[in-house]
Formats: sequence, structure tokens, C-alpha cells
Amino acid sequence: MREGKVSNEMEGLTDKVEMQDICLECLKNALPFRPVTKHRSNGVVPHQSWVLPCNPKNHLPTNHCGVTKALITGGAGYLGHNLGCTLIKLGVSVVLFDVHEPEWEIPTGAVFVKSDIRDCDSLYKASEGVDCVFHVASIGMSGVHQQWIESINIGGTKVVIDVCIQRSIPSLIYTSSVNVAFSGNCIVDGDEETVPYIQLDKHTDHYSRTKTIADQMILAANGSVLKDGNTLHTCVLRPPGIYGPDERRHLPRLAVNIERRLLCFKFGSNSTKMNWIHLCNLIEAHILAAKGLTSSKEFIASGKAYYIHDGENVNLFDWLHPLFEKLGLNDPWIKIPSSLVYTAAYLSEYMQIALSPIFHLNPLLTTSEVKKIAVTHTFRIDKARKELGFNPKKFSFEDSVDYYVQSRRKSSQNKIIFSKFIFVMKKLANVGLGSDGFLTDPRKCPSCRMIESNM
Repeated sequence: MREGKVSNEMEGLTDKVEMQDICLECLKNALPFRPVTKHRSNGVVPHQSWVLPCNPKNHLPTNHCGVTKALITGGAGYLGHNLGCTLIKLGVSVVLFDVHEPEWEIPTGAVFVKSDIRDCDSLYKASEGVDCVFHVASIGMSGVHQQWIESINIGGTKVVIDVCIQRSIPSLIYTSSVNVAFSGNCIVDGDEETVPYIQLDKHTDHYSRTKTIADQMILAANGSVLKDGNTLHTCVLRPPGIYGPDERRHLPRLAVNIERRLLCFKFGSNSTKMNWIHLCNLIEAHILAAKGLTSSKEFIASGKAYYIHDGENVNLFDWLHPLFEKLGLNDPWIKIPSSLVYTAAYLSEYMQIALSPIFHLNPLLTTSEVKKIAVTHTFRIDKARKELGFNPKKFSFEDSVDYYVQSRRKSSQNKIIFSKFIFVMKKLANVGLGSDGFLTDPRKCPSCRMIESNM
């Protein structure tokens, strides 16, 4: 049955080749697009990377994103790691730069450097031979100390720009956020020209404030003279919330709170809309932006910002239906005023700060999240479509939910198996081994007595 499933899948891929939806080279590597799940000895299911399928019309015999070697800050994160894996598939050498150890094996063709982006010397050393930097690293969505947020999101961005200039790296792409233009203000189909930055004092969270400053810093650095006399070209991408297989920020947190019955209520209007972006579409946007900073595209993306998402406007509670369904729970039906939810979120954030020296408290919802859920904020991606050639593919949130549920079930099963294995080994050790680790008198071992009785 398994062989038949694989055979049918390969036949489908062959049909795609004939229709020019996928190239022969990608057909050879088709199975890695759907990786085999491996389990570590501790029962944890490691992160699986997903790579974008290519279109033969854009599949050139050489690296078509115009990058030879790339450095990715935040390279141990969800986006950074998957972006690195995709670049490697395109023939790009990759440096994954992150202060945290990755939770999975480093792919062949990539080098991992564990360091802080605020460490100029370390970043400078890691950037040798790099011709494009993807600045993905940031901190603060979970509400850590404000000094850390500012130091990393702003100070770290300054270091990245300085290193690009000193190393004569011509291309710099920054992963920004729609938060730079939204702080509870209603936005319907906004674009880069008509929706200005939110004034810094109007932001209610430090993450959005620092992302806004970093966004401006990156764009202001465009046109800077590099050490070798050439020009630095920069670009900013502004995505909304990210989802996809094995996403570990939004979906797991939502699932846990839903199972605890903490999200049995809804608020805001049914007509409230927002945007989301799938991991694959976000990776594609980064690769297209890198290409847009090259001479082959006449530096069309240089000094510009782009809103990017899946191309759909959705209501959050409608969009989350598959998650409630897969968890065996009903959709929220109790409706409460948004103002009450916002007040509760504000108080929980205050308690988080007050208790931080002795206890880490994760708010159920932050004030920023309440505003995003209760107030419409949608953006147009026409500029990215026209200038970058960004054409988001259709994805289903339900698929990501299925991946999450299955991974969690497999992880639990393997933890149980591993625990039982350890239990059995301890029992055997207690029966057949002495305190010094060597076999004791064989007569004390049930297995030895059984052998002796049969001799």
C-alpha cells in the first residue's frame, strides 16, 4: 500500500513536469520535499524543512536569485532555517547566524555560527565572502525586557548595516512587520504609499516601536558607499503573522490555550479582516527581493518596502476553525466586548513586568494581539506582484494544523516508548548487574538460570 502511494505520487509529479509546474531536477529530489520524519533518542520530533517547488519557466541553469553566499541572522529560527535550506537547494552557500543553538541538524552546505548580532567582530568574521545578508533576527513578541528588545532590534540592526559596509556586502534584506503601520488603526487594503509609519509614541508595545525604527534604518542605509566603493542596496519586507508546517510561535500557543478552555470566547466583529502568510510564500518573497537587488533586475527593489502575504483577507475566528475542529472542540461562541479583553490584556502585561524578577508569566493575549484581532488591517500586495514578481501560492491552514496534531501525537508516543525502554533497562541492570557495572553471580540472573537449566 505504501509503495502504491509513492508510485501515485511520482506519477503526479511526472504529470507536473509535462505541464511545466516542476522541473526534472526537482523531480529527482521530489521525496526530500516531503521529508521522512526522524525521531531523536529522547522522543522529540525534530523540525522538518520544506522547500519551495520551482517553475521551469524561471528555473535557470545557474543560481537564479543572484546570490553566491548568504548570511541569515536568526538562522536558527523557523523562517531563518527554512530560508537557509531553500537557498542551499538553489546552490547558495549559507551561514546561519544565531545566538541560540538550532533544534535540528544543520543542512549540508550551511555553516552555523552561534553568536549575538550585537557582537560586531563575530558578525564581521562570519560575513567573509558573503554577498547578501537576510536580517531576520528580532526579539520581543513575547514581551521580554524593553532594554533587550531595543538593544537587539535596533542596536543589532545598526551592527548588521555597519558590517555590510565594512565587508562590502552589496545586498541587505530586512524582515520587518506590518506592525510598523498598524497600532489599532483601521486599515483596509493599505499600500506602501498611502499608509505611513505609525508615530513612535503611538505604539503600545516596544516590539512594534523598535521594528519601526529598524525598518527606517534599513531603508535609510540604501545607497551607502561600501568600503570597496560600490553601493549598498537594501530592501524591506513587511509580512503579517506566519504559519506553516512545524511553526512554533503562533499555533502551539493557540492550541494549548484552546485546550485549556482559555479561548472559549470571541470578540470583535465578524467582518474584521486580517492577513496571514505561509512559510513558503514568505521564503519566496525573500528570494525574489534578493534578486530585485541585483543588476539583472536593475536594482528594482533598492530602497523599497513591500507588504507581502497570501493574497487573502480572513477573519481570525473563521480562519482558526480547523484548529478547534482538530482538537475536538467547538468554535468560540461566547462574545464579550473588545474593551474588556483589552483591559484584561493590559493588566496581564503589567503583571508580567511586575513579576518578571521572580516569575515568568505569559499573557493569554497581549494588547497588540487584541488590537489585531478586533480591528481590520489588510494590505495590498500589488507592488510586490508587479516589481518582484511575487505570486503567492494557495495554502490551507488546515494542513498546518494536521502537521501539528500528528507531530504532537508521534512525539508523545515516542516519549512513552523511550520511557518504557529506560524502565526496562533499569530493571535489567538491577537484576543482572552489580554496583560496579559488571555481571554479578550468574546464579542470581534469571536468564542465566534458564540457560543453565537447559544445558
